[in-house]
Amino acid sequence: MKLNEITETLDAIYKEIDPFEYQETLRAIELIKNDLPLIEEGVIDLYPRDIVEKLFFVDMTKPLAKPLAEFLNTILLEEIEMKSAWAALDLGSLYYDGRIGEQDYTKAVYYYDLAAKWGDRHAQENLGYCYYYGRNMPVDYEKAFHYFALGAFDGHPISLYKIGDMYKNGYYVEKNEKEAFVIYQYAEKKADDFKDEMTSYDIAFRLGECYFKGVGTDKDLVKALEYYQRAERGFYLRYKTGDYHIKRNYEKSISRQQEIREEMNKDLPSYEWTDYNK
Repeated sequence: MKLNEITETLDAIYKEIDPFEYQETLRAIELIKNDLPLIEEGVIDLYPRDIVEKLFFVDMTKPLAKPLAEFLNTILLEEIEMKSAWAALDLGSLYYDGRIGEQDYTKAVYYYDLAAKWGDRHAQENLGYCYYYGRNMPVDYEKAFHYFALGAFDGHPISLYKIGDMYKNGYYVEKNEKEAFVIYQYAEKKADDFKDEMTSYDIAFRLGECYFKGVGTDKDLVKALEYYQRAERGFYLRYKTGDYHIKRNYEKSISRQQEIREEMNKDLPSYEWTDYNK
């Protein structure tokens, strides 16, 4: 899209959007519009990816405002015509989460596949999820393992912990709980290295499970409780900002803590206090 088209479209979107329902969206549009004079003067550049990044994560608890969804769809499709991997990944993600107005796993997989063929590691990782959970396709653990392995070779924490899941459950590979635990620990380290706090919560939940049940390591209720508490805090923030996929593990991280406390209380000494001052 040309600059004048972008300006006109943003003006139209701004007027059409409900200011009470989409406050973050309006603020993001204002920021872009504030830069337009500088762009026209050649002081700064404006690339399609810049526009998408500023508008992609606004008002995450609801679908994109319809005119904004149409605007981003137009930009992303133009970029995909030029074999842009990031655009295919983003459009696939919008369909996967249903933020573009409809949730369509088939379309999500189509665009993830394009991005993966063009070398995008995150798209390959997302394809692993689609095959692992069977998103509008048969579950295929072999393909899931293949795509997760690509990310794991690059040290991606998400791909690593999903490989750990496959060893823990015996999906495609022979079940090996000790190997799963070691992989979870390595994934935790890589998340710290990359400062990937969001992913660290998923890993914390898995390590909590291992210490709680003695999976691949000795049972340790204190460590389990610490990991579940960390996971709960992170899952709460993600759930609050629109990550509804995390709901089940968020609730489980809370119920697990109650189970641990009940079990820990059984180990506490039981005695009655005698007040000798009476």
